Order: sequence, then structure tokens, then C-alpha cells
Amino acid sequence: MEEAKVAIVGLGTVGTGVARLLLEQPARLARHAGRRLCLARVVVAHPEKPRALTLPPRVLTTDLEAVARDPEIVAVAHLVGGLEPARSIMLRLLESGKDVVTANKALLAEHGPEIFDRARALGRSVAFEASVAGGIPIIANISQCLSANRIVSLHAILNGTSNFILTHMEEHGAGYAEALAEAQRLGYAEADPRLDVDGTDTAQKLAILAHLAFGARVSWHEIPRQGIDTIEAADLRYARELGYRIKLLAIAELVNEGLELHVSPTLVRCGTPLAEVRGAYNAISVVGDAVGRVFFHGLGAGQMPTASAVVADLIDTVVGRAAITFRTLELWSQREALVTPREHANTKGRFYLRFTVEDRPGVMAELTGVLGREGVSIASVIQHEPPEEAVQPGCVPLVIVTHQTTEGASQRALEQIERLSCVRPNSVRMRIRQ
Repeated sequence: MEEAKVAIVGLGTVGTGVARLLLEQPARLARHAGRRLCLARVVVAHPEKPRALTLPPRVLTTDLEAVARDPEIVAVAHLVGGLEPARSIMLRLLESGKDVVTANKALLAEHGPEIFDRARALGRSVAFEASVAGGIPIIANISQCLSANRIVSLHAILNGTSNFILTHMEEHGAGYAEALAEAQRLGYAEADPRLDVDGTDTAQKLAILAHLAFGARVSWHEIPRQGIDTIEAADLRYARELGYRIKLLAIAELVNEGLELHVSPTLVRCGTPLAEVRGAYNAISVVGDAVGRVFFHGLGAGQMPTASAVVADLIDTVVGRAAITFRTLELWSQREALVTPREHANTKGRFYLRFTVEDRPGVMAELTGVLGREGVSIASVIQHEPPEEAVQPGCVPLVIVTHQTTEGASQRALEQIERLSCVRPNSVRMRIRQ
């Protein structure tokens, strides 16, 4: 059988999984590729580190040029995180005549136009299924399988770390700090989890999906985002009392004024598919004008789910399918954007507002006066007896659910309410999914 030589740059968690599949499942992969995939080189920065698998002799190297200058290597799995040297490595591989598979969503979200323009100029391809939602084949489904549709909306849970934290808080009554520590202990969260919990990781992935699904040309920096680090266990309890669960949602939806784009913790109705996504799982709900609603669910990170997507892209690359798709889609090209994001302040929705207020008469009237001036109508209110061991003596939590209003009106009302003398700091505002 014909042989296709491939290489890996970066032997971290995902790279190790990719190498394991290539070395341990050659017959299975050959059936799908129509040729044997031979792992010719693995480039690492620290060859002395202990590895979780044994590589064939003379495969491991620190020299990227050993890959770049080998004409027999046709495809490379680029599994280097961050922006640099990941960007420089990617460009060098393309310039050396290699087709590239990557899992680096931050690199594509930041430098996608440069990388894809360079690949097109060189006649090369870049495949990136593993960059969004790990083992869930969402890139292929949006760009190929659903290509007969106009995508109408996309609602997604794209960060397993945040979803694990929220699930742990709900199921165990834990606070945010405790749930984060558990996520770190289990390896779901990094030592520095900011990019996961502040919505950055999700916004980067949403920028990629919005480009594929809607033809949007938007930087992830421009996507309004809010993280989960201000959510308290009480918020999850109130949400359940109202019939909801809290999820960090990425939303892209076509409306009359353009494309609604944002990332924020959102109350999702219990019993709906997104509300039941637990632990470190990801999910994407896509609505097309022809197919209707389709739902994708699976592990969004981890060694083998992500390696599964990388190796599938390697197979598509050596077979030639990736090159055809890459040329046809013209991703991140100079074509005019098909849609533009709408003004976020005009985005409509219902909102959950939680305040800590003084326990005295007249407070409710002060809050409703502010809401009324901003045109925010109240749908329901929750105010329980003050807890026996109140964190702030003399104060009580107050939850208000609004009727439909706008992002801007709800934010202005929140800012004014927080300036009232009867209101304590750190109020919470979250969207409610319709």
C-alpha cells in the first residue's frame, strides 16, 4: 500500500494522543486514507522530558527544519499553543510546501487572515477541525454537511472548564472558588484559568464559527463577552427555582439588524438539550433554514477526543479532500463580509438581575423607579427571608426577572441601581434564553 509521511510539531497532551493513534491504529487509519500514514518526525522543544509513549528510533527531534526540508513529509499536525512561536512555525511549514492541520483556535482567531492568505498563495491547505469543540465535528458539519442551508442561529457551550465549574457548583452547592479548585485538581482547568472562565476561549471559538456559518468578518476582541467568575452558588439556586440552569453560552443569531454575537452566562430552561449538558462536555445547537434544528454534543477537549479530530484532518489532507474544501471555501479571504454584527446595546432579551439590598421598607420602590425610567418591565421577583448567617447583616438578596428589553437598557439600569445607597456592590446580570 502507498505510504504518506506525516509529522507532528508539539508533543503535549494532544500531540501525544495523535502520535498514539498513528502508531497504534495503522490498519484502521489506512482503510480510511487508502494509504499508510507513517509518522516520520515529531518536533519538540524539550526532548529530555519523559513521554507517555515510546516513539520509533530517530523520530524525535528539536529541529523544525528536519520537517520543513523533508520533501517526503506531506502533512504536519501543528499542535503548538499560543500565538508565538506558533504563528512563525505555521508560516514556515506552509512555505516549505506542507499542508497543515492545527488545533490552535487562538492562532486562527488572531491571525486567520494572514495564515489563510499565505496558504492560498502557496497552494497549500490548513485544516482546523480540532480548534473548536474538540472531538465534535462541528467545522465539517457547518462548512460542508450543512452547506445547503442558510444558518439562522447557533447557540453553543464551547468551554468544558466553565461548564464543569457550573455543573459542580449546582450539583454540590459549591462556591466558585471551590469548584475551580476541583476543576484544576482533575485537570479540566489550567493553573491560570482566566482565558477559560472570562469568556476569551469561547469568544475565539465563536469568531471561527461565525465566520464559517455566516461569513462574518469579526475579530474575537470585538465580541462582547462576560465570564462566570462573578456567579455565586446562590445564583444557581435561584435559577433552578425559576426553572433554569446557568450555562456559559456563545450565541450567533441572524436578526433584522444584522448578526447578534455575544458570550455570556445565560439562564437556559431546564429540560432543553443545552441545559442538560453536564461536566466538561460541549454542545452546539444549530438552526438551518432547510434542515431545521440539529444538535451536536460531546467532549470538547481532552487528549483523545481532540486527537480524533486532528487525525481525521490528517486523513482528509493526505487524501486530498482538505485541499478541495480549502480552495472552495476561501476562508478568511478578502471577500466582502456577508453579514455585519449588530450594535450589542440593541440586542433584545430577558434578564436575571440579583442585588444585595438593605432590608427596609422602600427599597423595592427605589429599584423599580430606576427600572421604570429605563423602560425595563418586571416579570417576577424573588425575595426570601434573610439567611440566619447573612454575609452582610441587615441585607437581603433580591432577584428580579425582566420582560424583554435591550442589553443597553438593562445595563444602564444596573449601573444606576448599584449607585443607590441601599444597594451593596457586586450585583449580577445574566441573560435568559428565550
